Parts: sequence; C-alpha cells; structure tokens
Amino acid sequence: MNLKDTIRAKFPILMEAALLGEMERYCTTKTLEAGNNFIEIGDDVVAMPLLIEGVIKVVREDNDGNELLLYYLNGGDTCASTLSCCMERARSEVRATVLETVTAIMVPINCMDDWMKKYAGWRSFIMQSYRMRFEELLQTIDNIAFKKMDERLIDYLTQLSEERNTLVLLGTHQEIADDLHTSREVISRLLKQLEKLGKISLSRNKIEIVDLS
Repeated sequence: MNLKDTIRAKFPILMEAALLGEMERYCTTKTLEAGNNFIEIGDDVVAMPLLIEGVIKVVREDNDGNELLLYYLNGGDTCASTLSCCMERARSEVRATVLETVTAIMVPINCMDDWMKKYAGWRSFIMQSYRMRFEELLQTIDNIAFKKMDERLIDYLTQLSEERNTLVLLGTHQEIADDLHTSREVISRLLKQLEKLGKISLSRNKIEIVDLS
C-alpha cells in the first residue's frame, strides 16, 4: 500500500488530492519497536506523528521524576501535545513511550501552518485531534479528583485492554502504580482484591481480565 492509500485508510478526513500529493512529497515514515521512546521530554519537535499502527503511552513528569499517564495513542491518532509544540516551535513537555511497535507518518513542522491555510480537511483533522485529546485529559482530571483508587484502577485496566486489543496485560505492578501516581503496595493490594472478586487473574508480571464490568 502506498502512502496515499495508507492515509486514506487511516485518516479518511484527509481526502483532498492536493493535500495527499503534498503529504506524499514531504512526509516520511518512522518505525520504532516496543520499549523505545518516540518522543522524550525536552526534545526539539521537528515533525508531528500520524500513527498508522501500534500503541503509544503519553505521560507527563514532575520535578521528582514521577510520571502521570495522560492518554494512549494508536492507529489513526496523533499527539495533541506534540501538535501544540509544532505550532509553537516549543520543546516537548511529554514522554511518548512505544508499547507496541509503532509506524507513523511524520509531518514536517514547516508544512503545518501552510496546510492549515490551504486545506479544510487538514484544519478539521487538527481540530478534531485537539478535541479528542482534551476530552481524554478532562477524563484524567475527573478520575484523579473524583474517583477512588479502586475505580481508577478498573478504568485503567479497561482502557489499556481496549487500546491493546487484548485481555492479557503484561507489565509490573510498579508500572501501573507509576501510571496512576500511587504506590506499588496500593496497586498490589487492589489487584488482589479484584482477583478475589473474580474480575481478574494474576500471575507474574501478567494480568488476565475476566470481567471488569
């Protein structure tokens, strides 16, 4: 599948022939394996990624090195934080870690302003991306402000399962604790409670979801 066909399949709003022609001319593709950082805090952002496939976790970090999960990205998404940095010529304020091998179309920063003026499809795509990520950030704030940790953990496991399209989640209790900004001991205790309730099954560095409804 050539680049134009890939864009049509993954980003159907970007249908203008002239835009597709420019994207084919100026954009490149980038692939990274799981475990790598697609974007690091403090990086100069020179291009905006449009994910074709894979899963990325986007986090913020405080001055003590503690992380807070913001949202996940998969095929058909882009990162609003990176987009904002591109528009403002600023350094990245987030870390984007690859969870499943990612392939992305890289849109050069110099093209973005021009395309906003020339192509309605591109403008609509950018606005929709901002809105989706903003809604996810509001959900994150609501979870922290209004939900107990056991509810947040269930939401986290449900979302991660949906994003990765699997009922078997690999990772440590410490990684979950980091994402939810709490201690490993709290997460381990809550996971054991969920197991006793028959909602999950635990084994070493693995959580199998049974029924989180």
